[in-house]
Amino acid sequence: MTSLALDLGNTALKYGVFGPEGLRESGALAAPAQLRALWQLHQPAHAILASVADEATTQPWLAELAAADGLGRILPFRPGFTPVPLRNAYATPQTLGADRLAAAVGAASLRPGQDTLLLDAGTALKLDLVTADGTYQGGSIGPGLRMRLQALHTFTGRLPLLELPGPAEAVQLIGNTTASCLLRGVLRGTAAEVRGLVADYRRQYPRLGILLTGGDAPYLSAALSSSAGCIFAVPELVLLGLDKILRYNVDN
Repeated sequence: MTSLALDLGNTALKYGVFGPEGLRESGALAAPAQLRALWQLHQPAHAILASVADEATTQPWLAELAAADGLGRILPFRPGFTPVPLRNAYATPQTLGADRLAAAVGAASLRPGQDTLLLDAGTALKLDLVTADGTYQGGSIGPGLRMRLQALHTFTGRLPLLELPGPAEAVQLIGNTTASCLLRGVLRGTAAEVRGLVADYRRQYPRLGILLTGGDAPYLSAALSSSAGCIFAVPELVLLGLDKILRYNVDN
C-alpha cells in the first residue's frame, strides 16, 4: 500500500510518501493546490493529515484531499479521538498536539520495548517520553531557538532581531558584541537547558535512548552528543508516526 502522510505545522506543510518498504519521498508544500500533482505522481491509496494550525488554515488542505479522485480513506488525525498503536497516558489527550503524539508513535515503532525521549527542535522545543511498556507519558514544551531570538527583540527596546548562524559554525562561550552575546545566550543556553533536562530523565530512566528531530535539531546534536549518550537523528519522525497511525486505522 502506498500512503501519503501530511504534517501541517506552524510554518510549513511537510509530506511523506510511504510504501511497504518505508519512506519513499518527503518534502514541503506551500499551497493546497500542490497536493494534486503529488497525488497524481504517486497515486496513494490513503492519506492522513495532522495539523497544529487553526481550522481556517487546515480546511483547504482537507478539501484538496477530498477532491482527489481514487483516494481511499482520508484520515484527519485528532489526538484523543483517532485510535493509535500506543497507550496514551496524557491527562488531557484532546489538547495534545498531533505532531507530538505522531512522533511518539514513530519512536515506539523504532525502539519497541525501550524507554525513549523525543527531542523535537522546531518552532517550539518539545521533549516527550515513551516508556518501554509502549506508553506515551507526556513531557515539556518550551520556546524554540528562533522564538527566543524573536522574544529578545520584541520585548526590549534596542536588541536586534537576529538570524541563526549555520549549524556548523562554532559558538564560543563569551560574546564580545551585542549580536554575538545574543546568539551565545540562545544557542548555548538552550543546549545547556536540554542537557539538564536529559540528565533529569536519565536519573529516572537510566537506559533512556534519545531521538532527535525537527528543523533546528542540528544546532543541538553536537551539544548533546558528548554528554547525553545514545542519540539518533530521525528527521522524518512525525511523518513516520503518521504513516503508522494511518496503517493501524486502515487495518483495524
